[in-house]
Amino acid sequence: MNKTTSKFGTEKISKLLLQQAIPASIGILVMSLNMIVDTIFVGKWIGVLAIAAITVVLPIAFFISSIGMGIGVGGSSIISRALGKKQSSKAFEVFGNQISLTLGLSFLFVFGSTFFCLPILQLFGANGNIIEPATEYFHVIIWGVPFLAFAMMGNPVIRAVGKPNYAMFTLIFPAISNIILDILFIKIMNLGMFGAGLATSISYGVSGLFILWFFLSKNSELKIIPKYFIINFSILKEIVSLGGITVIRQGVISILVVILNYTLYKYGGEISIAIYGIINRVMMFALFPVLGVTQGFLPIAGYNYGANNSMRVRETIKTSIWFGTAIATLIFVLIMLFPNQLVNLFTNDKELLLLTPNALIIAFLATPVITIQLIGSAYFQAAGKATPALLLTLLKQGFFLIPLVYILPEFFGVNGVWMSFPIADILSTVVTYWFLKKEIKINLN
Repeated sequence: MNKTTSKFGTEKISKLLLQQAIPASIGILVMSLNMIVDTIFVGKWIGVLAIAAITVVLPIAFFISSIGMGIGVGGSSIISRALGKKQSSKAFEVFGNQISLTLGLSFLFVFGSTFFCLPILQLFGANGNIIEPATEYFHVIIWGVPFLAFAMMGNPVIRAVGKPNYAMFTLIFPAISNIILDILFIKIMNLGMFGAGLATSISYGVSGLFILWFFLSKNSELKIIPKYFIINFSILKEIVSLGGITVIRQGVISILVVILNYTLYKYGGEISIAIYGIINRVMMFALFPVLGVTQGFLPIAGYNYGANNSMRVRETIKTSIWFGTAIATLIFVLIMLFPNQLVNLFTNDKELLLLTPNALIIAFLATPVITIQLIGSAYFQAAGKATPALLLTLLKQGFFLIPLVYILPEFFGVNGVWMSFPIADILSTVVTYWFLKKEIKINLN
């Protein structure tokens, strides 16, 4: 295993970052395209209410799957540092504990969500005519969520052991299957929201089964070994302290979605929730290369931090921020130039076509500065520093965006919601820059 990952400590940082970031970016791109195509199909073949229903339901599924994502990110941080210290046996034990935690917790949440479906949907903002399609969609996709949680757990682990191409396939295969099944179930078989949910649920299964195959195959040096499934509480504590950051972040995002949906419904009705659904999809798609750089940064920084190579950690931070900022600026320019064309992809509805482009432009105004915030919070997670990682991860959504979404619409109506996004981006970037600069001066000098 050390043979596979030792390159993190020797090869040129820019080369390593490209090797890690390009597959991660492609995987995120395809996953984002999948969600965009899914929204396009649902919007054009079912209707505007269907977009609003998916906007309400998916954050619930993602919150449950974020348990796996948190366990994956927290565990992979430990695995990267363990490999940097040449502690292969610890890496195996951490991975076994990750599997037990992910499957146990995700199934527990799925069963709870099934019994309390309606109150959960209403909590997340399903109001009026949205409730019926949201319920139909939710009842189907919820059973695919444990597979999604398992995939989200395994994906960062695959990157941590130096196999970014396989991590990319984890996202590509389910995306392709979902698009094909959408056409089959929605367009050809005319199954409506049930068909949309079934396509999504099966695609989650494809992703989870691919992760299982990888760790059972000869391609992985990190294996699924049952004796390591027994919980080691010291490892559990370390995974939870770091992985809990991702879960808490997703929890805060879920709270944000609840507040957003209620605020949008209050000031703009169902059409405003549909507008946000489109903006959210564009955000996921447009920012894929920046997120890919962040994903590529984590195993390189974690390995070198574990190996006590401060110079390479500093270089990794600098190179990642430079790459990410250049890409984010290009994305910003494209969105400013072509907002109408982007919105046209999603809907034929005249009201959506009229209102969404302006909202999209406002929401993306601070895009050029976001890389500093992403890399800054990722560094503290890679280094195993749970408290600053948690605080910085929650900056945008928790400390800034939620209060702004409450306050600004009182003065600016629905536009106040869209204005909240760039203001939160700028404020969180300033705070993160201060923390990161101080950390580099004190601990990486």
